[in-house]
Amino acid sequence: MALHHHSENPWRVRVDDESGTPCGAGVLLDDRHILTCAHVVRHAGAEPHGPAARVRIRSVACSPEWTRTAQVVPGSWVHEHGTRRGDVALLALDDPVDCGTRTTLWKVPISGGRVRVYGFPQAEPYGMVTDAELAGSGGRQGEWGLLRQIRAGDPWIEKGYSGAGVVALDGEFEGSVIGIVVADYVDGDARAAWMLPTETLLTYLPGIREFTGGHRTDELGPSGGGLPRDVLGDPLRLALTQELTRLLDDGWSGTVVVGTDASVGAGSSWLVRLVRTADPAARAAVSDAELTGAPRDTVLGLGSIDAAYDACGRSVAEVRGYLMGRFGLRADNDREAVRRLVRRRPPACLVVGRVDRAADPGALLRDLLAPLAARARSRGLRLVLGFEDRPPADLVHDVSLDPAPLGGSAFRSVTSAQAQAVVAQLAAEEEAAARLRTRWGEKFFAAPRLPHSVAPRLRVRLAVARTTEPNPELTAVHDRATEARAEVARFDRALRRLVASHEDLSTSLELHRVRAARFFGDEDRRLAGLHAPAARALQTVPIDLAAARTLVRSYTDEVNRRIDEG
Repeated sequence: MALHHHSENPWRVRVDDESGTPCGAGVLLDDRHILTCAHVVRHAGAEPHGPAARVRIRSVACSPEWTRTAQVVPGSWVHEHGTRRGDVALLALDDPVDCGTRTTLWKVPISGGRVRVYGFPQAEPYGMVTDAELAGSGGRQGEWGLLRQIRAGDPWIEKGYSGAGVVALDGEFEGSVIGIVVADYVDGDARAAWMLPTETLLTYLPGIREFTGGHRTDELGPSGGGLPRDVLGDPLRLALTQELTRLLDDGWSGTVVVGTDASVGAGSSWLVRLVRTADPAARAAVSDAELTGAPRDTVLGLGSIDAAYDACGRSVAEVRGYLMGRFGLRADNDREAVRRLVRRRPPACLVVGRVDRAADPGALLRDLLAPLAARARSRGLRLVLGFEDRPPADLVHDVSLDPAPLGGSAFRSVTSAQAQAVVAQLAAEEEAAARLRTRWGEKFFAAPRLPHSVAPRLRVRLAVARTTEPNPELTAVHDRATEARAEVARFDRALRRLVASHEDLSTSLELHRVRAARFFGDEDRRLAGLHAPAARALQTVPIDLAAARTLVRSYTDEVNRRIDEG
């Protein structure tokens, strides 16, 4: 008997119609089951009640090659034609193969990373490899993840790739199947495609659970799929949802702390709902009409949240275990877990709810979440920490969405228009300050810290207060915005003073270098020995301006002395 050999990725198979004409690709799960697209089966005429009874499956990674007939497993063909939904089928071989292959479909973040697919275009019936980049959301509707072409001119996904396994090319899940290709898009030079991630596949085909691995995106609320109802009818929950959506759908990075109080009513129901708008599994239980009909800024892009976990009653080890498992990382302790999470690329978007209801909230914050929060902005991480009560005052954060009413201002007649105008000014100034900080804030030793972004919380309170105008809280919103503008202005002045000092020192150093070269030439060893450490001090981050000033002065004084003596 001939020995059975496998080439790379032995799960690769081709799906043909009964006459042997290639129709698409599939993933061999075990010796009997094939995962593919529903429209591939339809193209072969073998959908339920279709004109053909079976498809033909051909191996492309086995030696000797084999072919088998297969048919749809009852209840395992899902296709909503004309939408970006579903399109998956599970097939059973009429006769099992003695292949020994068992494939695991991994639940992983789809917000970024490179992938590879192996399809069967018409010109290459034996298969062709194509690389792509995960691009997160494929649009506000549907549950398909977007794939983008990496290099113009490379082979691209076309008819014949549908049903092909999508394999991670980098990161901790390298070599793992994370979904299947469902469609391609070509418009001139534009190239894109879509995939169904494993979590969505599992929602439609619960029978494939034994072939899946990894942790779910959403472990925040009760399992069960859909979006919590009657959440956005309350002005406060609606405003909180809109503010967090703007942060997470933008290029912003940092830590958001969310506290709740009695006025929120259902606690974190609005946060659970928002997370599920990005969850590949929950999307399959939510109609396009529900997503497109939702109020503005209340729906996240598919896959924009990488991991969400409810810490209530959980130990530090359990929270760490979920995060490590979700990203395929390994860490024996909290410090190593933090190090791996902040170094992950692309930077992650994490939500941890009910932090203060964990088994040991102090330890969870001290050992895991607070170190992440402190490094989130500089590392590009987006971290949302939800609390049932007020967050600790000493927790490092960039934005607070504390829903509690503002107070402390003597009542004056302030209209909602006046309050909105000053909050808008504050928001613009905070954005400008954040850009300045991104450009220069990490370069200087002992640089001023960017103040917390106050505008998001003030917009939340403004949305509530203006529903009952006149409202004394409008005065508090106006006054707090004015105070915050002053804080931002002080930060701006302090950082610009550092920038100006750096520019002055750099200009002085260069001016004296040119003068020295004119008088003494470029090879003067004494001056070169003084110039090099001064130049290095002005370029090595973090820049210590006091030390750099001393070194620059030593050089310039020596140049001036030599010139005067000459």
